[in-house]
Amino acid sequence: MPRVVRAGLIQAGIGRDAPDDIQALRQRMLEKHVALIEEAANKGVEVLCLQELFTSPYFPAEQNDRWRQLAEPVPDGPTVRLMQDLARKHGMVTVVPVFEEEITGLFYNTAAVIDSDGTYLGKYRKNHLPHVAPGFWEKFYFRPGNLGRAALGLGGAEIVFNPSATVAGLSEYLWGLEQPAHAAANGYFLGAINRVGVEQPWEIGEFYGSSYFCNPKGQIVVQGSRDRDEVVVGDLDLDEISEVRNTWQFYRDRRPETYGGLTAP
Repeated sequence: MPRVVRAGLIQAGIGRDAPDDIQALRQRMLEKHVALIEEAANKGVEVLCLQELFTSPYFPAEQNDRWRQLAEPVPDGPTVRLMQDLARKHGMVTVVPVFEEEITGLFYNTAAVIDSDGTYLGKYRKNHLPHVAPGFWEKFYFRPGNLGRAALGLGGAEIVFNPSATVAGLSEYLWGLEQPAHAAANGYFLGAINRVGVEQPWEIGEFYGSSYFCNPKGQIVVQGSRDRDEVVVGDLDLDEISEVRNTWQFYRDRRPETYGGLTAP
């Protein structure tokens, strides 16, 4: 019998009438996502991922200390606790990307993972931080992740989520290329999330949504719109993983002992 998981991705924008007050903005985004999580539950979603830094605009568009007031502990902060309650209510595994403060003044771009009974399972801290002009100043806010390299496929992962934020222009062609390539090379399903809309006051470009799931063959199987809040839902047949891996045998043919030069000084 096929092992089918109904998975979901939430993409959302802050809107052009977003409040200036950071805490009011945070509350607006929380309320918006609570409603979208409810929608996902009504659609039968079993595992759900939210977008990167979902409680705020993509604030690394500027370098300003005021955004640090959004940071909170993981898992003991208010956002993760709220998401634990919602995961328990809906019986839904949830991936929750937040701005984490580990100790005073030490911050990470983090995703917490919550089980369907509300149990906190662990977290991943973003490892490779963009610091690119104009508008992607992540090293100003975050320390690179320190929880180990993400060898997810080798660790047994069957569905991998990539919550991200990217705008139309120079790198847009990569949106439909990078994640499918990773899915094919590693033989797993991958869910990629991008927010939507133009965020004030920076207007660094249009976040173009288009969140999607791709299968272990690297094929996009369901994709969201470019310009609206949406729950993107895909039914993922995990038995496809063994079919693809038994055919292509990428894991068998890898030669990690030849990669030493990549880590040499």
